[in-house]
Amino acid sequence: MRRNLAARIGVWSAHHRKTAILGWLLFVVLAAGIGGASGMVEMTNAENGAGDSARAEQILSDAGLSHRAGELVMVSSAEPDGWRTAARELTTALGRTGEVTGLAAPVASRNGKDALITFEMKGDAATASDRVQPVLDAVDGVQKQRTDVTVQQFGDASAGKWLGDLLSDDFKKAEFTAVPLALGILLVAFGAVVAALLPVGLALTACLAAFGLLSLASHQLHLFQTTYSVMFLMGFAVGVDYCLFYLRRERDERAAGRDAETALRIAAATSGRSVLVSGLTVMVAMAGMFLSGLLLFKGFALATIIVVFIAMMGSVTVLPALLSWLGDRIDAGRVPLLNRRGKRGTKQSGRIAGKLLRPVLSKPKFFAAASVVVLLVLAAPALGMKTEELGLEKQFGSESRLAVAYRDISEAFPGGPAPAQVVVEADDIEAPGVREALDGFGKVAVHRAQNVAEIEIPLPHGESDLTELREKRLPAAFDGTGARAYVTGEVAGSTDFNDQLKRGILPVFLFITAVTFLVMLFCFRSYVIAVTAILLNLLSVAAAYGVMVAVFQHGWGASLIGSEGVGAIESWMPLFVLVVLFGLSMDYHVFVVSRIREAHGRGLSTPAAIDEGIRRTAGAVTGAAVIMVAVFAVFGTLSMQDMQQMGVGLAVAVLLDATVVRMVLLPSVMALLGERNWRTPRGLSRLPALDHSEPEPEPGPAAHPVGTGLRG
Repeated sequence: MRRNLAARIGVWSAHHRKTAILGWLLFVVLAAGIGGASGMVEMTNAENGAGDSARAEQILSDAGLSHRAGELVMVSSAEPDGWRTAARELTTALGRTGEVTGLAAPVASRNGKDALITFEMKGDAATASDRVQPVLDAVDGVQKQRTDVTVQQFGDASAGKWLGDLLSDDFKKAEFTAVPLALGILLVAFGAVVAALLPVGLALTACLAAFGLLSLASHQLHLFQTTYSVMFLMGFAVGVDYCLFYLRRERDERAAGRDAETALRIAAATSGRSVLVSGLTVMVAMAGMFLSGLLLFKGFALATIIVVFIAMMGSVTVLPALLSWLGDRIDAGRVPLLNRRGKRGTKQSGRIAGKLLRPVLSKPKFFAAASVVVLLVLAAPALGMKTEELGLEKQFGSESRLAVAYRDISEAFPGGPAPAQVVVEADDIEAPGVREALDGFGKVAVHRAQNVAEIEIPLPHGESDLTELREKRLPAAFDGTGARAYVTGEVAGSTDFNDQLKRGILPVFLFITAVTFLVMLFCFRSYVIAVTAILLNLLSVAAAYGVMVAVFQHGWGASLIGSEGVGAIESWMPLFVLVVLFGLSMDYHVFVVSRIREAHGRGLSTPAAIDEGIRRTAGAVTGAAVIMVAVFAVFGTLSMQDMQQMGVGLAVAVLLDATVVRMVLLPSVMALLGERNWRTPRGLSRLPALDHSEPEPEPGPAAHPVGTGLRG
């Protein structure tokens, strides 16, 4: 019988294992080394934005007027004017650092108890966080000497340094927590050290190679600073899962009495094929982010496509080569107390799954309705979802030093920490009409050589003030002058980013649903299975949205995970979670439905095929889900609010997908549909069939001694 692509790759790798293994190692070393030497290029403010705010940033960049990092320092005292001596000392200390410019005289608050000192960091704003430490030391020094006042600082450079330090610490925490967690789970699942190390090792090497390739690619498509974290999250999770599916099937076949070569061939033809289909679906789903119109998502798409492709190829090439080389040594390093569970794990999980399936298959209508109700109840809070580009003061938590400083400065000097910056472009910035319009504003910087002017305007009421500025004040001032005015800044940037997301989410959604439908249709030759897959995915995504809104927008139970409600969801999170979950849920769906289709192809009825398929995949799906949930949950414990939202959202979605959806909703829906599950459209009936199984010879004694693996 003609072997499918995955089987041919697996058999070739097994018979050319030295080439496959050494080729993989060479690829990883070269990719990581060359990419690491090239470094990563981060996107600029203009590239990360959208709409008028991005246009304003681009005008400044084209004119060579790069932003300087602005800083605010507030000195507070118990009595009016009690801050004056400390403010004078602070001004002197800041000047001595040699790092600041535009140091303004202190401005008193309305009650006279606070004073605001503004200045900018010298040099490029992009590198200001690397040079801000002397300024931070100067501020801290004054605070230590003057206990009669409180000194608080907030600004681009100080917040950037804090953010950079946190991201570095968080990434290390994620890496050093997720890996031992996954290793421990695999050790329990397999009961042997070598079998547990194999998926973790392949996933880590896949991530390492992907880091290098992404760094190279960043020279053409600039990246956001958290892209590496997203890549590791995705790469490690899918890398371990793909290896787990493959390895579990190979061990199941060996346990059934098949020789090493036959077991590996069956695993390659079945689980290997599922890995290829799943990986392809994930990559295609991720490609939908290119339609968002935002460079941030293009970077996320590129990163996830690269790491999923490498993990997928490693699973179908180097993994069968390693299994062939190791043979029965895959069980080396057995842990006595765990090994009994490892050897009986599949049968035990199959028995548990069988007990759970029995009532589901006997009353499919009830369980289908009940599981849909559960998912819809969880999804209900998503109806009130509010999104915004979370400022740094919300990212770090309300009790962090940065957030407290932002809040206190905002209360004493409304609009101070997040003013609007109006960029005015004209053919002649000195034209009488333009000059008259500019004179109507307060803080104006005119750049005659570039015919550009900058205006700083406080926004004490946030978006409402921004709307009035854009729709009334600026048109009234500059209409008829020939000048063009664009507003940027934190509030404007967040508003424009959200607006672009609202425009981009529909084409992304249509793309991933259409492509997922086509991939599943071609894979299973059934439009019923394709439509079912999309509907189940949408329910999982909706439930994840609801949990995210409940926890992070409303704060329900947020303290249990060391977080808090911030009143909104990070603006890029809904689209990212939608795309990622559409891709990741296909791991389980393809794996489970392929096994059901395999059983049905052997002549079993649909209910019997459902029962066998789910029982036989229960152990692998459970193990894979536990690992994914654990890895995502690690990100839910990090310091940044957006990382917490991403980790919790994905962890909840995978948990629901592997339990409620795969164990209850999928079998009940398929049982209700019966033979209609396998309806093939006329057009597809002429296409070559994609086999879901390999011929299974009768089990017999192992053909090779322990430890020899395959010959070749």
